[in-house]
Amino acid sequence: MPDSPHTVSDVMTHTAVAVGREAGYKEIVALMEQWKVSALPVLEGEGRVIGVVSEADLLLKEEYRGQDPRLTDPPLLDLAKAGAVSAEELMSSPAVTVHANATIAEAARIMARRRAKRLPVVNDTGMLEGVVSRSDLLKVFLRQDEDIADEIRRTVLDTLPAAAQVTVDVTDGVVTLGGDLRDRALVPLLARATRAVEGTIDIRVNLTGPMDAANGPAAASP
Repeated sequence: MPDSPHTVSDVMTHTAVAVGREAGYKEIVALMEQWKVSALPVLEGEGRVIGVVSEADLLLKEEYRGQDPRLTDPPLLDLAKAGAVSAEELMSSPAVTVHANATIAEAARIMARRRAKRLPVVNDTGMLEGVVSRSDLLKVFLRQDEDIADEIRRTVLDTLPAAAQVTVDVTDGVVTLGGDLRDRALVPLLARATRAVEGTIDIRVNLTGPMDAANGPAAASP
């Protein structure tokens, strides 16, 4: 993977399964089962995303099966979707989307805020380019420890001459900064920059400096 910040384009699925407005309920269910996905973009024209059909949209039909809507008093939108038979009737619109050049952090915030499991990836004109899922965003934590350490050395430590004596070790994504750092005011800066490297799970700071010479080695907190 390239250096941080990673973008959605680094982890997304470029070949996305989608349906048109007229796709039927059973066809949508069958596609979700076949491709093991929880939602499908709905397209019109040459591929512009106009909505998304999710498992939650489809399950409303089962939720209200056999019930009298006059007695259950469901929300009007839920009631409409419970009786829907096509993608156009089922979809949530406008679709919540993301651009390929968005950072992984941006995509994660959108998913959390909108409670979405998958996001269509679109270009500036709304044309579908792919799909990114929660599991895709988690791929950054599969980076090799040495890749993370190498990036920290090149993009964090090598840019700060005062950190020339700082060492970095990564085990299972947990970064330990050790060695000597004369300017202790740089500790928070180093910690923040290290945390920003994708794949970093946690950070331990164990630096020595001038203040530690008389009292023996001491750990510095980020």
